[in-house]
Amino acid sequence: MTGGRVQRPYVVTLGETMALIRADQPGPLAHAPALGLGIGGAESNVAIGLARLGTDVAWCGRVGDDALGVLVRREIRAEGVRTHVRVDADAPTGLMIKERRTPATQKVAYYRAGSAGSRLAPDDVPADLVEDATLLHVSGITAALSPSARATLLDAVDRARSAAVAVSFDVNHRSSLWSDEESGAFARDLLERVDVVFAGEDEAALVVGPHRRAEDAAAELAGLGPSEVVVKRGAQGALSLVDGAVHTAPAVPVAVVDTVGAGDAFVAGYLAERVAGGSPAERLALAVTTGAFACLTAGDWEGLPRREELSLLTDREPVRR
Repeated sequence: MTGGRVQRPYVVTLGETMALIRADQPGPLAHAPALGLGIGGAESNVAIGLARLGTDVAWCGRVGDDALGVLVRREIRAEGVRTHVRVDADAPTGLMIKERRTPATQKVAYYRAGSAGSRLAPDDVPADLVEDATLLHVSGITAALSPSARATLLDAVDRARSAAVAVSFDVNHRSSLWSDEESGAFARDLLERVDVVFAGEDEAALVVGPHRRAEDAAAELAGLGPSEVVVKRGAQGALSLVDGAVHTAPAVPVAVVDTVGAGDAFVAGYLAERVAGGSPAERLALAVTTGAFACLTAGDWEGLPRREELSLLTDREPVRR
């Protein structure tokens, strides 16, 4: 409660969002006749996904005092996300470039060393923003960016715990930012302060070692602290362990265009249903649906669905009039 008024439940997240340049057609980037300009970042992708599903959400970040920073702020706000952004006059907005070398493969190059987003600091997160939230969502990408970004994440988690605010953590390992060992060690230390953890099967192995069964990996992750463990299994769907009970959901089959951002879409769907009071089964069902939607469109977040669009994946009528 703030100022005597009961606030609507909301999620808060923080991290770096970068400008994104991508070729519209497959082939060598050096010969691309045209390039598209957009934005992308794991935490803002989740925030946009939540907003489209009707969840109140706020995102904290830092951008450069440049045109790309204006783009980041404008796009996230346009999606209905409350933004708390510090403009850094001494560092540029980060940039990533996607090259689709073949129709089935792509690579992403990051230009984020010394970026404004990597200079995220604890005082970039306004007072009471975390404390008044329903849930704080963070990812391992932020922790890997820099010591100051890691300190910001840890400070936000501590603030959430002190205020009895639930904490969600996506391992979200990026080998270009830190080693497998560093990522696993950070996650193991953090999980005792986390309520919900998301991990791909390979990421779970970084934290608790390889397991033949996803159920066993989830159980070992839960043993480190979280009451809710979600394992993303790609084409095999997903599994969750909630208060000791296992739940599964098959993947939704789609004609894949671009898998980048599908994991963030999955997280957004899961958290949206969790905040709305959905059961563990309902959380997983929405998560695999939103993850599938993200694969249908090129881009990190552009294909994220709204609630009224969720039935499109099972709609047998190709044209709605």
